[in-house]
Amino acid sequence: MPANASGPPRSRVAGLLLAAGGGRRFGMPKALVPFGGGLLVEHALVALGGCDPVVVVLGAGADRVPPLAATVVRNPDWATGMGSSLRVGLAALPADADAVVVLTVDTPGVTRAAVDRLAALAHPDALARASYAGEPGHPVLLGRAHWPGAAAAAHGDTGARPYLRAHPVLDVPCADIADGADADHPHDLPGNRGEHN
Repeated sequence: MPANASGPPRSRVAGLLLAAGGGRRFGMPKALVPFGGGLLVEHALVALGGCDPVVVVLGAGADRVPPLAATVVRNPDWATGMGSSLRVGLAALPADADAVVVLTVDTPGVTRAAVDRLAALAHPDALARASYAGEPGHPVLLGRAHWPGAAAAAHGDTGARPYLRAHPVLDVPCADIADGADADHPHDLPGNRGEHN
């Protein structure tokens, strides 16, 4: 993020987009799902637009994803679950970043405002996540001090969840500016939900 001209430099906050999954329940890799005039992966990058740099982890269908305005890394073990993608993504982050905002590609209701709200809390020791009506969700803010532990705890489809359960986490209410619902099926996408309720 740019330095604050009226005060000390702001923390450098990277963005990490996990978009490697095969989307078994969805019926296709979620990175390739059409949404909002583009793809879900492109939509998610807009939400992370205030982060620098942004790293995207691709896996299933990676060869069909168009060029992205981000650093792209591939997870050859994407089929093992989100945990391996989190490890690959954390390893690709710059050493001078103070924290990273982690977002999953299948949360299209997460907005730039929600990402910015989490990013404003960035610090090497920060550990925070968005919450919606008291329920934890995305995005998640991991200060640099937490990266090794989060990577070590990330296995299967759990991502950072085991690490977050074992440490004090600041829940940041975001329901006023975002929707944290996962899109596990096509009817979960905004604009489609009302047709299937």
